This record gives sequence, C-alpha cells and structure tokens, in this order.
Amino acid sequence: MAVLLSIFALLLTLSDLYILFFVLGSVSWLAKGWLLIPALIFWALVIRICFSGDTNQWILNSVIWIVVCVMLPTILFTLFSLLGKCLGLIWHPFLPVFSWLGLGLSALWFVIALYGSIFGWRRLEVHNTEVSIPGLPENFKGYRIAQLTDFHISVYSATPGAVDKIVEKVNSLKPDLIVFTGDLVNTSPEEATPFIEALGRLKARDGVISVLGNHDYCIYHHYSGGDTPERALGHLVNAEEKMGWNLLRNQSVQIVRGNDSIAIVGVENAGSGQFPDKSDLKKAMQNIPENECKILLSHDPSHWRREVLPATNIPLMLAGHTHAMQFKIGNFSPSQWIYPEWGGLYQEADRKLFVSTGIGGNIAFRFGVYPTIDIITLR
Repeated sequence: MAVLLSIFALLLTLSDLYILFFVLGSVSWLAKGWLLIPALIFWALVIRICFSGDTNQWILNSVIWIVVCVMLPTILFTLFSLLGKCLGLIWHPFLPVFSWLGLGLSALWFVIALYGSIFGWRRLEVHNTEVSIPGLPENFKGYRIAQLTDFHISVYSATPGAVDKIVEKVNSLKPDLIVFTGDLVNTSPEEATPFIEALGRLKARDGVISVLGNHDYCIYHHYSGGDTPERALGHLVNAEEKMGWNLLRNQSVQIVRGNDSIAIVGVENAGSGQFPDKSDLKKAMQNIPENECKILLSHDPSHWRREVLPATNIPLMLAGHTHAMQFKIGNFSPSQWIYPEWGGLYQEADRKLFVSTGIGGNIAFRFGVYPTIDIITLR
C-alpha cells in the first residue's frame, strides 16, 4: 500500500510541477503556490503511513479524497495538455483543443467527486429483486430477505444518525430475515462500538444472520504491545453477539415455516490472493440433509465459481465485497475489470449468485452506486 501511495504522490507532484511551470508560468508564485498544498499534504500522509503503518479512517478518507478530488482531475488535465502539445507539432490547432478538453474533463470529474463525497454516500436506496429457486418449499414462496453488506461502519462516524435511518428503513420494510454478508468494520472492532445499540435494533421475524468479511479480521491495522488481529476479531464477534446477530462461522441454521424448512449456510471469508481464506464450506454443510433447500452467505463473490458451483448443489449464494468500487455510470463500473460478478443477479443453469453493492464503503464516496438495502424475494 505504501508503494502504491508513493506512486500516486509522485504522479500528483509531477502533474503539479508541469502545470506550475508550463501552464501557469507567467502567474505569480504567491498565486499559484496554493496548487502544491494537496501534494504536500498527500506526501505527509504517505510518510506517516510508511513509518507508522497507521491507516485509520481519517487518514484513509484524506488520502482517497485527495486521489479522487485532486489527483485524478490534475492528471487528466496534464495528460490531455501534453497530448495537445505533441499533436500541436503536427497541426497547431490541436494544442488549444486538447487543453480545453482536458480542462473540461477535469472539471466534470471534480463535480462528480464532490457530489459523491458530499451527497452520494448518504443517498440511501432500496432495490427489490425476485429470485426463482428450484425446489423452494411451498411455505417459503414470497419469503423476503433484506441483505445488508459492507457497512465499513467507521465511514459513518461523523454522521451516526445515518445508521439510525438505515435501521429504521430496514425495519419499515418488514423482511422475514435480515442477512449481513460481511465487512462490518474497516480496520478495528472499536469502530463498531458506537453503533451496537443502533444495529441491535434491526428486527425481522427470523432475526439477523451474519458472516465475516476480509476487513472483519482486522488485519489492516497497525498493532503494538499485546494487541493482535485475533484479539481484535474476538472483540468484533462479541460486538455482534451484543447486537443480537447470529454470526455463522462455517455453520448453518435451519429456518422453519410450518412443515417446511430451508438452511442458511454461512462461511467465513472465502477470499483468494491477498484476501484471507478462512472458509470451510464442507464443515458448514455437514449437518444439512442433501435435499434441503440451501442459501449460502459468503462475503467474496469469487467463491461462487471457485467452489460453490463445482462442489455443491447450493441454488443461491448472497455476497458483497466489491462495492462496485463505489462508482458506476450506466452499466459500467471499474469493478468489472476485477470481478466477473460484481453487482446484481447472476445465473449459471439453475444456480444463482446475488452480489449486493453495499450499504457503506471504505471511504465516504459513492457515485452512481449508492448505499443500498437489497430486498430479495424468493419465488
């Protein structure tokens, strides 16, 4: 992470220097020196992260805000301006055209960034999805599941009332079951403490069932003394117990309606690559009858193709994790470059995966893909 941030800092500095010397050359240094302030702040944050390993929410928000709101517009303008200079050697009118184009795109992105960081991340939406499951018991037809995922709850530390509104909205929808598919916190269990009472008010006939996401293992935190990720995870598990959530750690629970039942299966994070894999799907399913209708809660959608499809008969998996990178225009999100299944309902034969794009985020920014409560109705 420190290496990546250092590259970002260098790119921002080079872009600033280009604008200072080659675009604003005749402007006084008293006026144009302000341009360097974001780069200086960014370098200070990078140095702090490199030497202390500190990535608390305030630092994370500051870093990403500078990247999104300052660095990207600056680099966009620099690239188009340089392209205009190069093409201007062939035909001079290219120079002003590309400079204005770069300025326009930079201004457009800046407006998007401001909207996403001020309004977008608070714009709560409810999405309704109907899912057909072969063999669904008669008494579960029309069963409604409210899915929440990826709170990254410290993002709401400055506006705790937003969490109260989310809870009130979920309860007003009167779901049969509420599921939470991981990443309650960003780096530390203490982030959840101010919200235990609010999240404990989430109510559904069959309660709240949760699983862990990669951030819930608190591995992205700088520890000292006797603190360890394992102890931090223990505190987070205790917090979910206080909230009255049923945390499934490679376990299952049966939900009964009359003479019918379904099994909710929950695995620990089933990540790949840099993300931890603590899952044990076989263990989670060991007490479930073969013909029981199953719904799997698994944080990482890549688990579906890696294990769920080839090794089980589970008809529906609910996941989160991607956030759609908290940015979407139309049907495009950069998350599709990383995850084949990044948001919405996916199907292979009669097997389905639903990926929620999340209720919170790593940072206070969302554009085009806003905080979402997903209501999934079984058919």
